[in-house]
Amino acid sequence: MEEFGRRRFLARAARAAGALGRAGAAGATGVKALTGIAAAATGAARDAASAAGYVEVQLLHITDLHGYLSAPPARDSVITGAGGRKYTVGGISYMATHLARLREGRANSIFFAPGDLFSGWEFPAFTLADEPTIEALNRLGLDFATAGNHEFDRTPGFLRGHMEQGLPYEGAGRTNTFPESGGALFHGADFRYYSANAVSAATGETVLPPYHVEWVDAPGGRRLPIGFIHLTAVGTEFLGNSFQPGLTTLDELASANLCAARLKELGVGAIVLSMHDGAVAGADFDSGADPSGPAYELALRVSPDIDAIVTGHWHHAFNMMLPDPLGRPRPFVEAGCHGQIVGEIVLRLDPDTGTVVRALTTSANHPNTRDVPPDPVLQEVVDHWTGQAQQHGAAVIGRQRASFSRRLSPAGESTMGNLVADWALWAAGQAPDSFDTSPRPALSGADLALIALAPRVGRSVVNTDLTAGPALNDPVAFERAWRAVGYGCPLVSAEVSGRQIHDALEQQWAPDAAGVLTYAPLAVSANVRYSFDSAGPAGDRVAPGDVLIGGAALRPEASYRVVTTSYTLTGQDGYPAFGGYREPARHRRDTDSFPAYVAALGILEAVSTGRVTAKGAALLGPGEGALLLAPADPVPELPTPVAAEEEAARDAGRRPVC
Repeated sequence: MEEFGRRRFLARAARAAGALGRAGAAGATGVKALTGIAAAATGAARDAASAAGYVEVQLLHITDLHGYLSAPPARDSVITGAGGRKYTVGGISYMATHLARLREGRANSIFFAPGDLFSGWEFPAFTLADEPTIEALNRLGLDFATAGNHEFDRTPGFLRGHMEQGLPYEGAGRTNTFPESGGALFHGADFRYYSANAVSAATGETVLPPYHVEWVDAPGGRRLPIGFIHLTAVGTEFLGNSFQPGLTTLDELASANLCAARLKELGVGAIVLSMHDGAVAGADFDSGADPSGPAYELALRVSPDIDAIVTGHWHHAFNMMLPDPLGRPRPFVEAGCHGQIVGEIVLRLDPDTGTVVRALTTSANHPNTRDVPPDPVLQEVVDHWTGQAQQHGAAVIGRQRASFSRRLSPAGESTMGNLVADWALWAAGQAPDSFDTSPRPALSGADLALIALAPRVGRSVVNTDLTAGPALNDPVAFERAWRAVGYGCPLVSAEVSGRQIHDALEQQWAPDAAGVLTYAPLAVSANVRYSFDSAGPAGDRVAPGDVLIGGAALRPEASYRVVTTSYTLTGQDGYPAFGGYREPARHRRDTDSFPAYVAALGILEAVSTGRVTAKGAALLGPGEGALLLAPADPVPELPTPVAAEEEAARDAGRRPVC
């Protein structure tokens, strides 16, 4: 197979995006009236006699598993089908049973996924380098996968080197390369990842192969090709968890059309698009009505040479036929999330030409119900990794001689916030992940850290208190440190001006929707001291001369390297001051890095306080994620966020899911 992805692909895709973005848009309104029909191209598609003589190919697919091997979170454990019927779903041991039944008697069956299979929030998978998920997918017989945005939560190098190839990295045996259920060490995926539009920002080369060909058996010992095109959600490189300075995602429509044309040139007669971008299409998981979303808009316009479109990313479920730009029906489907559904498309190929007979195509979404016997091999996988995670979580990684609380002082300072800001500054000076090939600036480390304690959008990186027990050196287990800080977000350092730092401090005060002035405090690292005028107008409470970094007054015209979460740097949690940041450097994820900080310190001592002072009297009152300035209100504690697996996606304001 010829692979492409050089600069010519970037240039051609960009040119094509303009032309193709204008073509076909006028037909969208008329097409919408045709949606919601039965998921069969024609009535003849369900007639076995009509399909006689053609090569039948079964396409099975799941999406957005996110490492939920034992069961989905409670909110996703029941789905609604036709007539309002409810199904309790989830768990890979049950999925294995359903897959075996669906595959039975099928000469040609292909099992794949359009992304976000690992990098989720279930404790075993998240804390054991996502190795449990890869072993489970190997055991399920996954043939290949499209890279979703969360496959880039570590780095492209981590996806290729550790997830695919099983290469160990620093800390092997403690942070990665654990024994699998069969006893052997983790060896990586038995399947490959693909993406046509995720490219290196520096070279324009695709970081993964853009498409590939599967071969199916036909009469007379012949084999027929089916091409698969793979797309990653545009903007993946700017999403909070998958923030990647060295990555660029190209236009989806242009990339898909370019790949389809190339596959046709290679003589491939059947083409499937697997894309990690999605849509909404009603509440019934096995039908579709009134669709909307980027995948739907693409489906109306993408090359008619594509015979089926399988989507993901939005954590929705639907199953329908949509007409292509020539009016011919093709499946447009999504299989929910977290192991809820196994989707099935059945293609019939002309045995002479290898093309899809569209009139005979069918599709269905099968609930992964828990009323079947669990597969014993996959149940053993789940039990094995659950046990590993319990042992891993109980391991003592440090000790503490002081307690750390999220309780705020009148100036909006907390000991837990100060501890986390000190960690962030430390993390910026650590070596990057060995698989991280993203650009690194000439200057390493950071001059200061700023951490949002109560962001106006989304959750705080600070989850719990770290309260010491009665022992002088109270042990800190890995799981306690892991749950205290983070949600899988990378820290990022970048070059900003002193003016931007000043503006970020001013943006702690802003009116809410009701016009009430609120205070969303930022924790600062130990080398920072500043004061604010609590009686001043919002936007003019912090004088640059009252901000000291390393003992020197902040200079608005000077450059500084600040480290914070990717959400804060990119303005996604309510502090937009850092727009136009320069030379970003990605550091390790919070959930990996904070436990490492505890281990590196060995003993958590009391942190310095008095980093933030108020010039006027100000007490803080409780707010919804932000803190109201109300002089008569008592000093509150920050609300404890819900468990990570119950947290709505951080980018929910832009898209329905992460």
